[in-house]
Amino acid sequence: MKKTAIFYGSTSGTAEDIAKKIGTTLGADTFDVADSPLDEVANYENLIIGSSTTGIGDLQEDWEDFVTDFEEADLNGKTIAIFGVGNGVSFSDSFVGCMEKLYDAVKDKGCKIVGFTDTEGYEYDDSPSIVDGKFVGLPIDEDNQDELTDERIEKWVEILKPHL
Repeated sequence: MKKTAIFYGSTSGTAEDIAKKIGTTLGADTFDVADSPLDEVANYENLIIGSSTTGIGDLQEDWEDFVTDFEEADLNGKTIAIFGVGNGVSFSDSFVGCMEKLYDAVKDKGCKIVGFTDTEGYEYDDSPSIVDGKFVGLPIDEDNQDELTDERIEKWVEILKPHL
């Protein structure tokens, strides 16, 4: 497996916990975008980027500046996976909208995006983070489906491994 880093933005700690679980499983380095230089991106061939969703489908605030810089980074040839944390009941029309914003920041950058996830089994009405019938990454709903989180992470990591 090539060198992998996880960059996350977390307000309440949930996205951080998810990033660390994924990182432990993959042996990846984890970075909080609040205090990580963008230069770190160049040191890794594989990137996993994740955020909690704030407001109505927005990125976590620490990503706001970082994602602008991230859009300027050289991602050509890198493999990227995305995860997002959201609430499919309280924000059922914008579930994990943060993933759409991360996806949009990287989709035209010459990188390979992996880890698309089936929508089956999630409780929500709509999500801007669905492309061709799949989520653009791994959605996590710790508020309403926390009992499924560990299993979802394990399955997703197994899907990622051949690409990393």
